[in-house]
Amino acid sequence: MKPWRHAAVLAMAATLAGCSSWFNSSKEQQPAELPKFTEEVRLNEEWSRSIGEGQGKTYNQLVPAVEGDTLFVADVSGEVIALDRFSGKVVWRKDLERPVSGGVGAGYGQVLLGTLQGEVIALDSADGKELWRSRVSSEVLAPPASNGDVVVVQTQDDRLIALEASSGSQRWAYDSSPAVLTLRGTGAPLVTNQLAIAGLSSGKVLALETQRGLPIWEQRVAVPTGRSELERVVDIDGGLALSGDTLYVATFQGNVAALDLRSGRPLWQRQASSNGSVALGYGSVYVTLAEGAVEGIDERSASALWKNDALARRQLSSPAVFSSYVAVGDLEGYLHLLSQVDGRFVGRIRIDSDGLRARPLVVGDWLYAYGNGGNLVALTIR
Repeated sequence: MKPWRHAAVLAMAATLAGCSSWFNSSKEQQPAELPKFTEEVRLNEEWSRSIGEGQGKTYNQLVPAVEGDTLFVADVSGEVIALDRFSGKVVWRKDLERPVSGGVGAGYGQVLLGTLQGEVIALDSADGKELWRSRVSSEVLAPPASNGDVVVVQTQDDRLIALEASSGSQRWAYDSSPAVLTLRGTGAPLVTNQLAIAGLSSGKVLALETQRGLPIWEQRVAVPTGRSELERVVDIDGGLALSGDTLYVATFQGNVAALDLRSGRPLWQRQASSNGSVALGYGSVYVTLAEGAVEGIDERSASALWKNDALARRQLSSPAVFSSYVAVGDLEGYLHLLSQVDGRFVGRIRIDSDGLRARPLVVGDWLYAYGNGGNLVALTIR
């Protein structure tokens, strides 16, 4: 294992020990007790299914993906399953015989996955047949992204690699220097017709043109501060969110920011620490903070609309907007629904006793929650 990978693992443990106090047994550092509330929304379980070994114990966040009416999900051991998203019926199964760490990407007739052995694998979304398999420079810890012409993958060593969607052959690679200490993980790149955009462990967001990989712009969102390398960690580990020509990003020990897609120019930024993705809805940006709070931010002014800190130290997932609500998972496997208006609790259901760290997936009126232990649940609102 390369030395920087040791650093990444150590940083993950140490930073989480500092911000969430996972390893401190004192009462005040334990996860907050579940708050009581008056239920306003009833979540209806449409179907559930056990998916192999689930997320595993190496902090994977294998969020399912949807193309058309088919839901694609992978477990840590490499089993990939296609399901009818409305009934949960199995369409096909495929065993990759590789530990999956980056997944799932889906679109343009392909299912895309990354492995701990530094491979990107493309399957036919119709039947699971392997289309191609390509070697990249290091572990792939986030889903590959595609625009139908090129597949872009971000590796743990902060390289961006573009592969031909038709064959998997490399089109270009872009090198950047990873930070000395990083959290274990990367955000998934975002690919449009012209741009490949990624958040880096240095706290920068980078945009490259998709044909040749030439830099279009680079913008720093967080500046490392502090005396120790640990205090200077400013990873962008969550995925990027795009609304029109505005790009939203959150950094660990840094900021939540809105950037102009074409130039990278900051439109606003707000101090925050998050190792997850943001969610967008009703003119607001929602983010789960490292200490366990959920915050709603006005997307035009960057002012805080509300903050719910009742889930402190419960190791929250990235948020997802579901109908009029914000959905987040926690370390005990509960899915919480908060009002988008004021952040109050309106609903709750337990998904998986092993925890729920992967961001919920929302498709129309359906929400799919995939727990750490492998329990996959499809939910609607009554």
